[in-house]
Amino acid sequence: MGHSRERPLLLALLTLAVCQGRIVKIPTGDLVRVEGTELVIPCNVSDYDGPSEQNFDWSFSSSGTHFVEIVSTWEAAFTAQPYRERLQRGEIQLRRIGNAAVELHIQNLQAADQGQYKCSTPSTDATVQGNYDDTVRVRVLADALQVSSKSQPASSLRLRDGDSFELHCSASSASLEHTHLSVTWELHRGPARQKVLSLTHENRFHPGPQYESRYQSGDLRLDSTAKDVYRLSVSRVLPGDQGTYRCVVSEWIGEKGRWQEIQEKSVDVATVTIQPTEPLFEVLMNASKVPEYLDDPTELECQITDVRNSDPNIRFTVSWYYRMDSRSDEVASDELLAAMDGDWTLRFGERSRQRAQNGEIIFSKEDGARFSFRIQRTSEGDRGNYYCIVSAWTRQHNKSWMKSKEVVSKPVNIFWVAEDSVLLVKARKAKPFFAAGNTFEMTCKVSSEHIKTPRYSVLVTAEKPAADPFSPNETKHIISLDQDSVVKLENWTDEARADGVVLEKVQEDEFRYRMYQTQVSDAGLYRCVVTAWSPAGGNLWREAGTSLSNPIQIDFQTTGPIFNVSVHSDTPTVYRGDLIKLFCIISLEGATLDPDDMSFDVSWFAVHSFALDKPAVLLSSLDRKGVVNKAQRTWKSDLSLEKISVMEFLLQVHGSEDQDFGNYFCAVIPWIKSTTGSWQRETEIKSKPIFVTVKMDVLNAFKYPLLIGISLSTVIGLISCLIGYCSSHWCCKKEVQETRRERRRLMSMEMD
Repeated sequence: MGHSRERPLLLALLTLAVCQGRIVKIPTGDLVRVEGTELVIPCNVSDYDGPSEQNFDWSFSSSGTHFVEIVSTWEAAFTAQPYRERLQRGEIQLRRIGNAAVELHIQNLQAADQGQYKCSTPSTDATVQGNYDDTVRVRVLADALQVSSKSQPASSLRLRDGDSFELHCSASSASLEHTHLSVTWELHRGPARQKVLSLTHENRFHPGPQYESRYQSGDLRLDSTAKDVYRLSVSRVLPGDQGTYRCVVSEWIGEKGRWQEIQEKSVDVATVTIQPTEPLFEVLMNASKVPEYLDDPTELECQITDVRNSDPNIRFTVSWYYRMDSRSDEVASDELLAAMDGDWTLRFGERSRQRAQNGEIIFSKEDGARFSFRIQRTSEGDRGNYYCIVSAWTRQHNKSWMKSKEVVSKPVNIFWVAEDSVLLVKARKAKPFFAAGNTFEMTCKVSSEHIKTPRYSVLVTAEKPAADPFSPNETKHIISLDQDSVVKLENWTDEARADGVVLEKVQEDEFRYRMYQTQVSDAGLYRCVVTAWSPAGGNLWREAGTSLSNPIQIDFQTTGPIFNVSVHSDTPTVYRGDLIKLFCIISLEGATLDPDDMSFDVSWFAVHSFALDKPAVLLSSLDRKGVVNKAQRTWKSDLSLEKISVMEFLLQVHGSEDQDFGNYFCAVIPWIKSTTGSWQRETEIKSKPIFVTVKMDVLNAFKYPLLIGISLSTVIGLISCLIGYCSSHWCCKKEVQETRRERRRLMSMEMD
């Protein structure tokens, strides 16, 4: 630097924290520019992700050794005297484009601006880790590019459809450097502009997007003549060719295989006005079907009206476009839905291609002057503006079709109020009070808003108290009726009352639920769950909403008898193989009933453990009609269940085994005959468990093994004695005689 400066402590700490290992970058290679143009040099710190902004200093050297300060992001007094006035006039600007990136802008470039430019990041790091600055060489060339038109201002051409015209633009460069020129013809209509045809600096022709076919057919040409004149030739003028034509010339320089555009100049050449001929017509677009709900169809018609100067060789085609609704400050973009060429070929845009192939969108030609566009099921994304463009095509001598005119219709807005659907269900019962055994009737009335042609499915539920008072209530599904009026029993498992519930549709929005011969066990809160369905095409339905009705309570206020149940056994402790007898005894309190008016369902359960820590196992049951059901058992003992009296039942376990020990209890469901003659099911009651012990009889268990052991021991002893006797008598006789003989000899010797 030209002189040293002190940096604040904050800058030192910041750069020390986030700038170690940094790399300052400027685009590589020399930059070549022309006097009077603008120079822009970007500079950034790579791999920087700090939260604060990085600071930059820019300096310049014409010789490459001594650098002069230009501008800094950190210090206002950084700029040297030669650049202060240009900085104040705004010719030199330093624009930040990110936390770690800036651009140096120098307008009205001068020959003295040629030299080395350095971008630096100030730092007080103790050690250098990376590149803290970078330089680039800028070459400033003299302005030697000349662009002109034959007439100034631009000439005016008045043409008719089918005419031809030529425009000329002169462009040359007297630069001492080896430069190339590119020429582009542009068409301007107000603020909009479009490229017509270009000749690049590499001598390649590039037509604009809307001129590709005309360039290929030879109706559009660009060539150069003597004295550096570039000519644009247009044959068979179309109405869309009207506007101001501008010649844009760019100068390029190539170094080391890299091209740089060093400057650009343009000139307006001519304003072309096309007088319309053959035919004159108007285009009217209207919506024959507008959706009111989601999935409704939309149908648009594009009609040709007021046709004049028509020719038999004229053919009309249509193109459909969609424009999304946007805010006033947004630029609306148009999307092509479908376009028809002069040979009646229909091509689809990206937005509608798949839906058209699936038959969801239909484009049709009703007659020579009317076209239609239909969306079978309108979705949320189809909201917006639609318009059509009718094109007139003229038959050429080579039998091809050329577009001669286009007329755009006014847009039609497709919109519907997407209000939230409303579904309400009101339930009421036919009679405010009724007794057990009577018929319960509940009616559910449905009302809906903002749902297209709804159909309803209904589910009747019952909320009943759980067996455990600390658990939430249980909700059971009883019966349902779908949108096609198909009835289904859900969790209704009372076989004795298989036809005891009915759900029917009274009207399209009214449903009736009936339950015959109600029982005390039917008490609870009853509701209708209604779901609204809208047609979704074909035989499909779309769910539009679900609602729950108010509850209707069934509550039986009874002062009837109170039943109790207990289990008794005279022999709770038995030996294996003995008979286990358990009595289930029912008692009655609070009322006296005729035995013929009472009946019971009795079930026996066992928990085969010392504590009640295992699930209860069903052993056997006997219903009020006398039918006995026994559960499958995996051991040899057998069960029998019998009714001893109206209120006493006996369970017997025959040939008990060790596995039969445990806690036994019975569950009883009382049934009482009402005054109407129907049987009413009371609440189930359970007895307290009784523990049964199965012991092993030690004497009987070891009696037979002891007898067998004694018998075997006796037999084995007798056999051992017999074997010993035989052995001594037959096998050892001679040896004994010899021994006696020897003894006699000794005795003789002693006597001697």
